[in-house]
Amino acid sequence: MAAKQTEGKITALYERLSRDDELAGDSNSIINQKAYLEGYARQQGYENLVHYTDDGYSGGNFDRPAWKRLIADIEADKVAHVLVKDMSRIGRDYLQTGFYTEVMFRQYHVHFVAIANSVDSNDQNSNEFAPFLNVMNEWYLRDLSRKQQAACRTKGESGKPLTNIAIYGYKKDPNDKNHWLIDEEAAQVVRRIYRLTIEGKTPFEITTILYNERIETPAAYHARQGTGLWKYKTDIPHPYSWNEATVKAILSKQEYAGDTVNFRTHKESYKDKKSVANPKENWQIFKDTHEAIVDRETWELVQKLIKTPRRVDTIGEANPLTGLVFCADCGAKMYNHRTRGDIEKKKYPGDTYDCSTYTLSFRKKDTVCFKHRISTKALRVLILETIKAACTSAIKDKDKFLDDVCSASQLRQKEAVNDAKRKLNKSRRRINELDGIIKKLYESYAVGKITEERFDSLLADYEAEQKELTVFVTETEQQLSTFEEDTARAEQFLALAKKYTDFSELTTPMINEFIDKILVHAPYYVDGERMQDVDIYLNFIGQFEIPEPELSEEEIKRQEQLKKKRVYERELYQKIKSGEHVVGKNFEVKCWECGKTFIAKSTYAKFCCVKCRNRNYNRKRWQKHKEQQQKNN
Repeated sequence: MAAKQTEGKITALYERLSRDDELAGDSNSIINQKAYLEGYARQQGYENLVHYTDDGYSGGNFDRPAWKRLIADIEADKVAHVLVKDMSRIGRDYLQTGFYTEVMFRQYHVHFVAIANSVDSNDQNSNEFAPFLNVMNEWYLRDLSRKQQAACRTKGESGKPLTNIAIYGYKKDPNDKNHWLIDEEAAQVVRRIYRLTIEGKTPFEITTILYNERIETPAAYHARQGTGLWKYKTDIPHPYSWNEATVKAILSKQEYAGDTVNFRTHKESYKDKKSVANPKENWQIFKDTHEAIVDRETWELVQKLIKTPRRVDTIGEANPLTGLVFCADCGAKMYNHRTRGDIEKKKYPGDTYDCSTYTLSFRKKDTVCFKHRISTKALRVLILETIKAACTSAIKDKDKFLDDVCSASQLRQKEAVNDAKRKLNKSRRRINELDGIIKKLYESYAVGKITEERFDSLLADYEAEQKELTVFVTETEQQLSTFEEDTARAEQFLALAKKYTDFSELTTPMINEFIDKILVHAPYYVDGERMQDVDIYLNFIGQFEIPEPELSEEEIKRQEQLKKKRVYERELYQKIKSGEHVVGKNFEVKCWECGKTFIAKSTYAKFCCVKCRNRNYNRKRWQKHKEQQQKNN
C-alpha cells in the first residue's frame, strides 16, 4: 500500500467551506471533510498527509489563500496526490475547475481524486463524467445567485438597508438589525464636516483640519471599536490621515439626512466581485427611516455647495459668492476678477464681478451681452442689508411676514383656508353623489321610465355640474398646496433668522445659508451717475426687496424717472439680443420732449433737436422757479 506514495512528496488534502455550504448541514463542515479525507488516505495507503483548508471562501473564484498555496507547492513539484471530498470543493467555475483537474494536474503529474464523485485521474472511465459534474456545480452557484438576488431585491424594495454594515456615524440597533441608531462619537465628526463645508471649507481644507485635531479616520475608528470592515485590523499605520475622497463620500450620503438609499450598485454577473454604479434614476430612496445626523435643509444646502468648486485664487482664499452671482440679462454666471495690485505702480487691488458671456466673447472677437461689472464690496453690502431687513421683518412681525411670503397664493388668511377646505369637502361629496345620480339615470332610461330627450337633457346638466366641480376641486387643491408650501418655507426662514439675531458683518456661513442666487442687471447712467439694479433671492422665500422709506413727491418723481430709464435700458438690450439692433450702428431713440423717433449715435441721446432740448430745459427751469416761489410764500 505504501508503494502508492511517491518518494519525498506529499499527499494534499484540500478542504473548502463557504457560507452557503454551511446551510447544507454538518456533512460539509471542515472537521467532517478532514476526517473523511484522512480516512480515505489511510485506507489507500497514502502517507505524508498535509491539509490545505479554506474556511469561509466561495467556490465561485480561486482567489483563496490555501488553494494558492497548494498550487504553488504543485508548481514546486512537492505534491504527488490531491484528494478532495467532491468536485465542488475545488470550485464551482467549470472552466477553471476543468483547467486545474484536466490540464494543470496532468502537466505536473499530480494524481487527483474526488472521492464522493468517484473521479480518479488514473481511471479514464471515471473522468468522462467529471465535466458534467463541473457544469452542475456551476449551475448550482448560478441558481443560488439568482435566489440571493431575488431576496436582496425584495428586502431592498421593502425599505430595509441592504448594507450589512452601518455607515460611519451609525450603528446597528441590537434589537433590530435592519434599523440604525446614531453613534454619537462618530456623528459629532460628521456634523463637524458638514458645518465646515457650510463655512466655506473645501474637502482638502477639511482633511487638514481633522488631521491637526487628531481625529481618527473612519477606518481607524471602526478598528478601535471592533466594528465594520476593519474590525479585525489591529494596526492602522496612519489613523489621522483623512483623504478628500472620504470627506466627499460623507458629504454625499443621503443616509445622514435620515433616509435609506438602496440599489446604488449592482454586479453584472455572479462571477464578478467588482460592483458597478447604478444611474440615480434606478436608486430607491425611503425617507425618514432612521434618526438623522444632520437636518434635511443642511444636507440639501451642502449638496448645492459641493456642486460648485471653490478654488483658492491669487489672494489666497476661496470666494464664498462663487456660483451664486448671475447676469440678469443673459443668465450666465458672473466671473470674479481679483488682483493683488501693486501700490508702487499705482495698480490698486481689484475685486469685481463681470458677465462671463461678455468676458469670453472677446476670444471670438465678437462682443456679446453687456458689461455688468460690479464690485464684490458693493455686493456684500447689499447682501448684508437684505439679510438684516429680512430677519428683522420676520422676527418683528411674524404674521405680516408670513402674509407677505404667501402673497403669491390666493389663500392668505386662515379663515380663507378653512373656508376653502369646507368648500372642497362639499364639492368632493357632490361629485360622488353625481356619480350615483348619473348611474340611476342610465337605469331609468334603460327600463323606459324617462324619454330619450329628458335623459339627454338631465345627463348634460349633471355632467356639466360635475365637470365644473372637478375643475374647482383641482384649483382649490393646488391653491391649498401652494399656501401650505409657502407657509412651511416661511417657517423655515424664520427658524434660520432666529439663529442670527445680532450680526454686523457678513460671514461665509450666512452667505451659504441665506443666499439662493443673485441677479445683477446692466448698469445705466442718470445725470452722469452710474446706477445698477441687483436682485437678491433668499433661500425659502425667494426675492426679498428692502422696504423703501416714505418718499417726498420729488423723490417719487425721481424714482419714476429711474424706473423708466431701467425699462428703456432693458428694452434696448432685448433688441440687441434679438438682432433688431446691431452694436455699433445708430440707435432709434424717442425724443423726451416731442415724442418723435429719431436716429442717434448714442443710447443716451434725449432730444431730436436743439429746440426740443431748450424747450425741455426751460420748462424744467420754470417749474423749479414756481416751486421756489411757493415755498417762499
